[in-house]
Amino acid sequence: MFDGQNGSGGQNGSGATGRTDLGTDPVRGTDGGAETTSGGETRYRLPERDGGVWHGYIAGVGPGQAYGLRAHGPYAPGRGERYNPAKLLLDPYARRVTGSFVPHPAVHGYVAGDPYGQDPDDRDSAPYVPKGVVTGPVTRPPAGSVTGSAAGSVTGPDPAANRLRTAWADTILYELHVRGFTMLHPGVPERLRGTYAGLAHPAVVDHLLRIGVTAVELLPVHAHISETTLLENGRSNYWGYNTLAFFAPHPGYAATDDPVAEFRAMVAALHDAGIEVLLDVVYNHTAEGSERGPTLSLRGLDNIAYYRVEPTDPRRYRDVTGCGNTVDATSPHVVRLICDSLRYWVSEMGVDGFRFDLATALARSPDGFEPAAPLLTAIQADPLLSSVKLIAEPWDLGWGGYQVGAFPAPWAEWNGRFRDTLRDIFSDRTGSVADLGYRITGSSDIYEHSGRRPWASVNFVTAHDGFPLADLVSYNEKHNEANGEGNRDGESENRSSNHGAEGPTDDPKILTNRRRARRALISTLLLSAGVPMLLAGDELGRSQGGNNNAYCQDNAVSWLAWPNGTAGTPEAGGPGDGPAGEVPAADPAGPDPALVTLVGGLSRLRRAAPVLRRQRFFRGGAPTPQRLPDITWFRQDGAVMSAADWNAPQVAILVAHLAGEGIEWTDAAGTPITGESLLLVIHPEGEDRTVVLPGAPWATWYDLLLDTAADDLAGFPDTITEPRRTLAAGAQLDVAGRTVLILRALGGSDCSVAAE
Repeated sequence: MFDGQNGSGGQNGSGATGRTDLGTDPVRGTDGGAETTSGGETRYRLPERDGGVWHGYIAGVGPGQAYGLRAHGPYAPGRGERYNPAKLLLDPYARRVTGSFVPHPAVHGYVAGDPYGQDPDDRDSAPYVPKGVVTGPVTRPPAGSVTGSAAGSVTGPDPAANRLRTAWADTILYELHVRGFTMLHPGVPERLRGTYAGLAHPAVVDHLLRIGVTAVELLPVHAHISETTLLENGRSNYWGYNTLAFFAPHPGYAATDDPVAEFRAMVAALHDAGIEVLLDVVYNHTAEGSERGPTLSLRGLDNIAYYRVEPTDPRRYRDVTGCGNTVDATSPHVVRLICDSLRYWVSEMGVDGFRFDLATALARSPDGFEPAAPLLTAIQADPLLSSVKLIAEPWDLGWGGYQVGAFPAPWAEWNGRFRDTLRDIFSDRTGSVADLGYRITGSSDIYEHSGRRPWASVNFVTAHDGFPLADLVSYNEKHNEANGEGNRDGESENRSSNHGAEGPTDDPKILTNRRRARRALISTLLLSAGVPMLLAGDELGRSQGGNNNAYCQDNAVSWLAWPNGTAGTPEAGGPGDGPAGEVPAADPAGPDPALVTLVGGLSRLRRAAPVLRRQRFFRGGAPTPQRLPDITWFRQDGAVMSAADWNAPQVAILVAHLAGEGIEWTDAAGTPITGESLLLVIHPEGEDRTVVLPGAPWATWYDLLLDTAADDLAGFPDTITEPRRTLAAGAQLDVAGRTVLILRALGGSDCSVAAE
């Protein structure tokens, strides 16, 4: 063992050498334990400490070597110190992990049953915990060359070399789970299902392109483990929000024994198809859980440097995540660890951005949320990290945790107000005209005050947490009995409507209402200003059988039901089967093959219509002889809305004219952008109504492009170029309940533009 030097953190194997750096402050000593082939352990003491970082250089340690760390120091929970050299710790900078977590008593740092006492547990945890694996350098072969495999090196296409940099205004996000997305896909070879390679399979990529998404947002792919309580009850943490290693791709999603290379190849393949890759990252807490949890990594390395502890009782954690602990993102060691991790995933793994789980927890000072928190400031100041897509989940479970609209530029945010408003209005709950109007135009009331743009609002109706869209229109209540918690888990207020029966039904009226509501919700989402985010499978009618918290369901409850080979009861091993012939729940809203066509067509229309991809907020106003306002709101009778109409407490029907000649920005070459004018009609109530189409100067006639109530969508999307029905201004148009209409407004202001 040589001194080496303080590097960038973590291990780095190169040929026959290895270096380990470890950020920690008061620890008295750290061992780098390298397992030998005989199953024993060879220990090396890290000899140097520089700036709070222990480091050393180990000769003869090469790629593929499993290793762990043991930290020596005081075990004094009353002071927040939990060092215990009997516990083998995972290097926080490990690029690969091997082995499984076994919920054996030896994984705890404390004597059984007493996490607050002064006595450490002296049993060796090594047989029961994951270890790090030394990785070789990433090799980038010359363009056009056939990649080989240098000993221990990571080879293959460089996913960072073909980064897409899709503009926010052009982005359509698609949230998916790497495993669940392909476990039942009939076009993916069985050995690749549920893996990074499976996600990159041409059959999968073809579907993503068909529906028009520009970016996938992957549920956590950092190496993670399941909580002890789940394992003891035969379940697992399917979602993966229980991170153990911030640098390592989860090995359970790899079809090969090299998850790093496989992940990089997946990103490169998606980039080649024009699809960006964003990661849902969980830096707010770790898999070590509460003070009663296992000692696996950060807790044993420097508990009070990495976690928030209660100032008056450092034995306990200050938990604003609901997961037992909260990572202290005000700590320099934590800021460095997170930023190093983010940079690694961008520069080496090629990802295009991140969605930060419970991001408020990462921006807390002792006094609450702080927009200039150390981590946010470090990310904003970093030229690499500030150039990728950054999305905050702007809440946590602590006091003052709901911070929608409070994150600084360049952050975008999951807009919970958008979700709640659309759910309320389309389920016959209270919802004002102004509230819906603000949500579909980018939520300027939330984001404009701080100089942000419409793309700061990531709009969504459904996400992994809660009902998928089919269940949102089919269930009033959660049905989480399969989770084993007596149906106590999960949100009780779903803002949903079953439209007359709970769950599956054969009532044709109820099924019609569900179909219409589902189509209208997904259409409103894709027509709204901001960045739309779809939940994977909503376009396929995926149901969780009323389970709104399927975090522990690694089975057909969560997996996508693809059209071929997943209906009925297929034979085990047949196309579309998962393990043991798992069969997903049937679509409770009734089969609707047109949903895929609807989503793909709306994505196509969004690309073609600049008025749907706003780079600035709408201004409104009155028309002039030279120009129409960029947006005009109309009443059902065709008259322009008054202030009283705008402030009406309940939406009956919303009509908006988006002027194609009212766009106030230019393209990259400085050329003014113009496009077609559109008339949007959003009718969330169940009763049929009639609207009068606005006349001059907004239009003299209209082409009907989409009627979501029509079985065939009124010919959409072919109607974008070949309209079937033309109506004169002033005409009355029947609108079925729970329907969205799109019309092209023509002959207004002499500024119309031909269809693309």
